[in-house]
Amino acid sequence: MAGHIYIVGMGPGDKSMMTDEAYSAMEQADVIVGYTVYIDLVKELFPEKEFFTTPMRKEIERCRACYDFAIVGKNVAFICSGDAGVYGMAAPMYELLPEYANMNSEITENSISIIPGVTAAISGAAVLGSPINHDFCVISLSDLLTPWEVIERRLKAAIEGDFAIAIYNPSSHKRHDYLQKACDIMLSVGADEDRACGYVENIGREGCSGTVCTLKELRDTQVNMFTTVFIGSSRTKIINNKLVTPRGYKI
Repeated sequence: MAGHIYIVGMGPGDKSMMTDEAYSAMEQADVIVGYTVYIDLVKELFPEKEFFTTPMRKEIERCRACYDFAIVGKNVAFICSGDAGVYGMAAPMYELLPEYANMNSEITENSISIIPGVTAAISGAAVLGSPINHDFCVISLSDLLTPWEVIERRLKAAIEGDFAIAIYNPSSHKRHDYLQKACDIMLSVGADEDRACGYVENIGREGCSGTVCTLKELRDTQVNMFTTVFIGSSRTKIINNKLVTPRGYKI
């Protein structure tokens, strides 16, 4: 009998920010699969478990390992930072499903369960106040899988639509100037340089910190890959050093 695969959004990684369902899925699993950094965050919680890890850019290898473990009858917890369906591994697992279902009749759509987790847009917003309290969008600046031209078009559309924006993957060693480029794009389509913004580093982990600033100040800020950036809408305010996007209630 094939095992079951739980694709688990584990939030930032600390147990206090995992859902009970996420923790329970890992507890029930025979093997926990994930990116090396994520496995290191949960290893001490489950010292008796079998673990399978791969480094960055070996995502499909991890997906295939989950199916291979399930075929031999093992229950699998495939862990993802934040939510498994937000820049996570839920989509590629479903894309691979027909291949494995054809290979083994016991692998079906019912072999997979998605366990939601707290994504960085939500946990980071809580640190800064309420920057996404009205309509917002999420955009990644990583061009590993998305052409920069598409990212640029999305940034422009978000400003033109007056959304608040949560920006994932704002920087890396190879993309150190991408946040500056993104700010220039937003300024070019009408975002005011005094627009309220902010960023949070190490969300839910040791050294977590949040900073409120203007778009002009953000443009000249160096951030790292563990940072989530928030761009306010035209109505977002800084109130007592908190980022607040009003929904429109009469106060």
